[in-house]
This record gives sequence, C-alpha cells and structure tokens, in this order.
Amino acid sequence: MATDIVPIIAKMVRRIVRSCSPEKVILFGSHATGRAGPDSDVDLLVVMKAVKSKARQEVALRMALRDFAIPKDIVVTTAEEFEWRKNVAGTIERPADRYGQVLYEKG
Repeated sequence: MATDIVPIIAKMVRRIVRSCSPEKVILFGSHATGRAGPDSDVDLLVVMKAVKSKARQEVALRMALRDFAIPKDIVVTTAEEFEWRKNVAGTIERPADRYGQVLYEKG
C-alpha cells in the first residue's frame, strides 16, 4: 500500500466505524496486496452483525465518505455471510479474507 494513502484510508475507516459500528473493516484489492497504481481505487469490505439492506447501507457509507476525493468501492456484508462466503471461489469475501488487511475489528 502506498504510504501517502495510509492516513486517508485510516480516516475513512474511522468514519465508517462512527457511522455504522461494524464488526470488521477489511482493505482488499490492489492497495491490500501492494499492487496499487495511481488510478487504483480503495476497496473496503464492511462486515456488519446484521443489516436490513446492504445496498442502502453501502449508499449511506458512500455518502459518509463523499468528501474523500479518491476512488473507492465500499462493499457491505453480514458476519454470517462473510463466514461462509470466504470459502467460496468467485466471491469478494474470499480474496478479502485470504489477502486483505483487517483495518478494524470490534473488540
């Protein structure tokens, strides 16, 4: 991960935690694996205990992060879904679990 983006991602994670109190926030994709280029987006998987509408929560989080002028992809999942999907090929959860960086985990 490029060092200049580290403080920005940390601020984003703090805002996510304040906004929705997730169980876990995982950085995945090119920034997590060290292959990010200048146009790479920041991929964050937000794991929540439960959520009524993942799509609405994703929109709410994008709105909460709208003042961060970097490309970002925010994906919301539940803890239950994460546990079984992390072993399923083709899901976002699998590479996030295997190669991602846990940036926040509820104590």
